[in-house]
Amino acid sequence: MSQITLLSDFGDRDVYVGVMKGVIAQINPKLTVIDLTHQIPPQNIAAARFCLMNAYAYFPKGTVHVAVVDPGVGGIRRAIALQLADGFLVGPDNGIFSGVLSQSPAITAVELTNSQYWRTQEPSRTFHGRDIFAPVAAHLKSGVSLKELGREIDLAKLIKLNLAECSLTETGVTGCIQYIDHFGNLVSNIPASYVQGKTWYVKAAGLTIPGCETYADVEVGDAIALIGSHGWVEIAINSGNAQLQLQMKLGDAVEVFLRHKNPDFLEKSGF
Repeated sequence: MSQITLLSDFGDRDVYVGVMKGVIAQINPKLTVIDLTHQIPPQNIAAARFCLMNAYAYFPKGTVHVAVVDPGVGGIRRAIALQLADGFLVGPDNGIFSGVLSQSPAITAVELTNSQYWRTQEPSRTFHGRDIFAPVAAHLKSGVSLKELGREIDLAKLIKLNLAECSLTETGVTGCIQYIDHFGNLVSNIPASYVQGKTWYVKAAGLTIPGCETYADVEVGDAIALIGSHGWVEIAINSGNAQLQLQMKLGDAVEVFLRHKNPDFLEKSGF
């Protein structure tokens, strides 16, 4: 499939996204370009990581995903392209791909050093999305091999974001807020598998919040914990904004308590 996706913090006020699409079309006008989102909060690599991680699996094999949230543009960070079993990633080496790679490990990675496949041999120091990432993605989908794009790099040395991991406790699971969506829902890093089939509740922001299945399980304006469409435990307000009402932010602690645990839960988990 000849598909490229774009994800960035460019917004839709300026021409940056359109220009990237123009560069791709100049190289190969037959390519299909799909916008994942361009509303990532400025410089928020963690939010970009989450969104790309949760979108990646929904695209056909061979799709090239370009992600540009790049506060280190023009500096020492590397421009990279990665080949995975079912697709490609193109963007800065700043941890933006670490979510996808936690689920689909890379096979090969290269630093984009071959300027033959850039838009210009003298790229802007502030817009690598236009001058390096977009043209590389177009060439990659037009038949250029990964190894032609630059020199191979050690997969173990790719930058990872230092996000707190969830961990089991004697009473449940602790984690943190890893993403806040457009509705103000607070998405934790606790997978659904820990709470499915159990009675559970969440403690966060000084509140005890019931674990339910749908928003309608609580009154309008009440807090609720549930499994979101991403497959993570999240905190919401029925018809409201949990971020504003609870005054929580990225990285804040979340703890899940299991009232009626499977008796084998801790044993199987090594506790």
